[in-house]
Amino acid sequence: MRAVVIHAPHDLRVDELPQDQLGSGQVRIAVERGGICGSDLYYYHAGGFGTVRIQQPMILGHEVSGRIVELGSGVSSLQVGQLVAVNPSRPCGVCQYCQAGAQNHCLDMRFYGSAMRMPHVHGAFRQDLVAEASQCHVVPDEMSATAAAMAEPLAVCLHATRQAGSLLGKRVLVTGSGPIGVLCAIAARRAGAVEIVATDVASEPLSIMRSAAADEVINVSSDKKGLKRFEADKGYFDVLFEASGNSSALIVAFNALKPGATIVQVGLGGNATLPLNTIVAKEFVLKGTFRFHLEFGHAVELMAKGLIDVEPLVMATLDIAHAQEAFELASDRSKSMKVHLAFA
Repeated sequence: MRAVVIHAPHDLRVDELPQDQLGSGQVRIAVERGGICGSDLYYYHAGGFGTVRIQQPMILGHEVSGRIVELGSGVSSLQVGQLVAVNPSRPCGVCQYCQAGAQNHCLDMRFYGSAMRMPHVHGAFRQDLVAEASQCHVVPDEMSATAAAMAEPLAVCLHATRQAGSLLGKRVLVTGSGPIGVLCAIAARRAGAVEIVATDVASEPLSIMRSAAADEVINVSSDKKGLKRFEADKGYFDVLFEASGNSSALIVAFNALKPGATIVQVGLGGNATLPLNTIVAKEFVLKGTFRFHLEFGHAVELMAKGLIDVEPLVMATLDIAHAQEAFELASDRSKSMKVHLAFA
């Protein structure tokens, strides 16, 4: 099979690799679509992020869908030929966090395409993938492989929405209008937000954000005081989803938030110096959000029922043979929102 393998920063290759053996409780999947994520781009451009660095060649990718082509022994819940969205998260199920229902904090997590462990956990950007049957979520015939491969990023945003608490009737600010920011806005709207304002430093993602979910968008690069009018009476927004990973975006948003506002930090951006006096005086609730668990199935169900449409976010689909071109395109925010690879 062919697989997309990162060897070093900007050394991305399509390698020929042997197929994995199929075990009990597992299925073999012919991967059809795979979405390039921000973490994939970190590995591509910098060899990793934070203290996580590639130490050996690693197959990238964790947003995939495909068709089941073979069943391992003991698998009765799935059938050959079914299109499935593949959950890239494989918690151990026995550690204290798994037992407490916090599987996203598993002490022995194996997440596709991650260099956090040594040896690394290979990803799913491959033509042939062996997965646990429990990772596979069947999608209806009318749902495309493209939509199914968007279940993972949508699940991330559904978990972020859960972290925010009730959004019914709330006014929401989203800073950062990349794929995750847009999906957070979509999820917030589905959860009952009455007003959504989004910011970014580029016009192209903002136009997609506006058509997808936002009532208003602000280019804070060309309109540096765009949030100023929301600062009256100690602020306007009840909830902030910070999806840019830029600490300046977070700090600038503080004055536009009401006292008692909930801040959900979605984007990764390293260390930041925050105005603690403002956090204390306005009694902000600052929360992180990390991956997902049950939300993956919820994402598939919401898309299957037509309650959330993610396909407009996929701007291009390139064959696996053009993987490096796809990664370069995905890195250019002026040209793409989400880029997919085709494996079949």
